[in-house]
Amino acid sequence: MAEDSNNQNQLNIELNEQIAEGEYSNLAIITHSTSEFVMDFIRVMPGVPKAKVKSRVIMTPQHAKRLMKALADNIAKFESVNGSIKDVEGAINLPLNFGGPTAQA
Repeated sequence: MAEDSNNQNQLNIELNEQIAEGEYSNLAIITHSTSEFVMDFIRVMPGVPKAKVKSRVIMTPQHAKRLMKALADNIAKFESVNGSIKDVEGAINLPLNFGGPTAQA
């Protein structure tokens, strides 16, 4: 009986080959409204004046906060094994105002 209960609580997640390859991003633009967070993941290449959004993820504020906590936990685990990640604030000097709300990367 307990085994049936465990099977009902499992989520089967499918990952197709195209999604499994992933998209490289070195810039994230994050904006929000009262009901959602929008995260645009962008690849900026040196010497290329135009960059494309490679992926957009939209989630509720509650899920965004869960993501933030999960990311903080994973970064702490990574740093405990590999050492502190160097912060590169100011290394990318791009205008981040695209006519919408002020974004943070």
